[in-house]
Amino acid sequence: MPIESLNGIDLYYESHGEGPAVTFLHGAGGNHISWWQQIPTFSQRYRCIVIDHRNFGRSTDPNNEGDKRFVDDLEVLLERLGIERTALVAQSMGGRTALGYAVRHPDRVAALAMCDTWGFFDWPELREKAAALRDTDDTRPLENRALGPKYQEEHPRGTFLYQQIAALNPPRNINLNEGGPTRDEVAALTVPTLLVVGSEDAIVRPEVMRMMHELVQGSEYLEFPACGHSVYFENAPAFNEAVGDFLAKHI
Repeated sequence: MPIESLNGIDLYYESHGEGPAVTFLHGAGGNHISWWQQIPTFSQRYRCIVIDHRNFGRSTDPNNEGDKRFVDDLEVLLERLGIERTALVAQSMGGRTALGYAVRHPDRVAALAMCDTWGFFDWPELREKAAALRDTDDTRPLENRALGPKYQEEHPRGTFLYQQIAALNPPRNINLNEGGPTRDEVAALTVPTLLVVGSEDAIVRPEVMRMMHELVQGSEYLEFPACGHSVYFENAPAFNEAVGDFLAKHI
């Protein structure tokens, strides 16, 4: 099994294909398996790296440091793999990792795709807006809320698969409400950036993603109709085409 011991944990990762590097960073309802509809496509052209964030999937986190170390973990892994430059494709929680790494190492990020995520960085006004728009009355588990109602109704097998992938994760404590880059650091980013969101995303609303779009100069914004919080899973063909076109322009 491809496991790297780093920063006091065992980090699980996989590498597929050859070419310019693209690193996929999953959300809190997933792990490396989440990208099963992307890797067979993108690995035909790129070297695709997938990971399990610490305390997700097969990765450990004995001291429960959680998301505070996500960027550190990615930094060490890419150095050990000899990857000097990579594109980052992140979903939800993975946006915290991707955005943090892009701010820390902008020269090492060829392109940044933030999918159903604004990266949960330190911008109080945006954080307050996101909290106000979120459906706080919904007590369902994340893996149930992360798919749009249309997808769940029309694709019961896909819905079941999504839930089973999430169930492979051990119990964990994630706190995305602290830390991260500042608003000014994100506004200063010059990395080519694509923002993706589902029109029915009840966790990260399109209004929130549009605020980030306005903040990051030159960013591209794509809203997918009838999709929830997991566009990459709910409409993989359209997602792969859009992200593929974006990557082709910048890698």
